[in-house]
Order: sequence, then structure tokens, then C-alpha cells
Amino acid sequence: MLAQQRQQAILERVRNHGGVRVADLVRDLGVSDMTIRRDLEVLAERGLLEKVHGGATAAGPGSTEEPGFAAKSVRQQAEKEAIARQAATLVRPGTAIALSAGTTTWTLAHLIVDVPELTVITNSIRIADVFHRSPRPDRTVVLTGGVRTPSDALVGPVAVAAIRGLHVDTLFLGVHGMSVRAGFTTPNLLEAETNRELVASAHRLVVPADHSKWGTVGISTIAGLDEAHVVISDSGLPEEAREELSARAGELIIAESAPESRVAEQ
Repeated sequence: MLAQQRQQAILERVRNHGGVRVADLVRDLGVSDMTIRRDLEVLAERGLLEKVHGGATAAGPGSTEEPGFAAKSVRQQAEKEAIARQAATLVRPGTAIALSAGTTTWTLAHLIVDVPELTVITNSIRIADVFHRSPRPDRTVVLTGGVRTPSDALVGPVAVAAIRGLHVDTLFLGVHGMSVRAGFTTPNLLEAETNRELVASAHRLVVPADHSKWGTVGISTIAGLDEAHVVISDSGLPEEAREELSARAGELIIAESAPESRVAEQ
């Protein structure tokens, strides 16, 4: 088992049980005490859990907590890749699309680098870099300016001014959370403002969001559930969430995870 896979397994146990013991992880994962403690240290530094004597407990999220890109990139990788593959089927050659910042939209970017005659608007440094590393003469990439957030989004008045007046065919909106009461949310007030401008610029709104986003509420709403034309999630989405999203959003698509994928390793 690779370190990344082992750390994902540890995170799943923490989320399911609220905490883990080093001794149990050593026994169940078949690695040394030192390896497990190193994994816990890495995950704690990323804000994904809290180390305690003899183990670790779940980190308590708040409505303004904003994990960095590295922290979010190890969560629900298989689900994000399945969702991104489904989202990629909605991208057509010769269209203008927008990709907001996020690890799922970043994964999507890898899958559409070969789509011809594409115009891409993004406020994500990471996403712009994906296209920069796979150049095409028939593609245009517009990176907004702005203030950089922990998740490598560019936000604020400069970003809003760059987006205002633009018109795109489809926006793929990365979100921190989604709920019936709050809609699609983010823990960053400036990012919410920037993303609302992206929503206003788009003819079609697609929200690729894995099941862990359901019930999570950030401090600021980007859009209501009924504003999404398409929501793409995974098979882990609870039945209650499926019913609510099917009733409120234009369409709910459930993406099935492939046995093996390497998108996130690129």
C-alpha cells in the first residue's frame, strides 16, 4: 500500500469512528509504529485530523475553516476522478467554459486538455497550470487576477472585475459544501463573491461534488441548489440527498468509480 493510500485509509477510519489508535493501525495496516506516526503527522499538518496521545481524532470543521489544496487533494480521490470523468463528457469542442478553483475541477482539467478549440476561464492557479503544461495553439486560457486563498483560488475585486462581462457556455463550480438550507457554499467570503460572478457569467451551471460535501455548510452561499442545471456526485451520496437534489437541481448524475485511476497522480 502506497503512503497516499494508507493515509486515505486512516482518514476514512477517523471519519467513520471519530478517532483511531496507533496500535490498531499498526496491526491492521501491517506497517511499523513509526510509519503510522509519520502518517498521522502528515495528516495533522494538513489539518485533516488532530493528533492525541496514542492516536488521532477527527478535526472539528467550522463554517470558516478552509483547508489548503494539499489537504483537500487526498480526500475522496476515487470519487472525484469518477465525477470528473462524467463532467468531461459535458465539454464540447469549440465552447467557452469556466472552471472555478477546487480539487475536483482540477482533476477535470487533466481530462479535457486535448479538447480542441476550447476557451477556458479560471480563477485557479493550479488549473491554469494544468493547461499551461499541455499547450495547444487552438486553446485560450484566461486566468483572473486577485488575492490568493489557501486553496489557490484568486478572489476579490480584481477577480470579479475580470469575470464581469464575460459569457461562458458552462461553468464547472467547485464547492465546499451543499445543503438544502444553505445551497452551495464556501468558507471564504471573497471566494463566494467571485464564484457568484462566475455563476452569473454562465449559460449552464454544473456542480461536480462528491458525497462528503452533502450537509457541509460554509459561511457564505454561492448559489441555491435550484440554480444548478446539473449536479454530479458519486454512489456514496445518501438517499435523502439524492431525493433533495433530484427535486431541486435540473439533473442529478451519479458517477460510478472505476477500479483504478491515475488522474490524481499527474
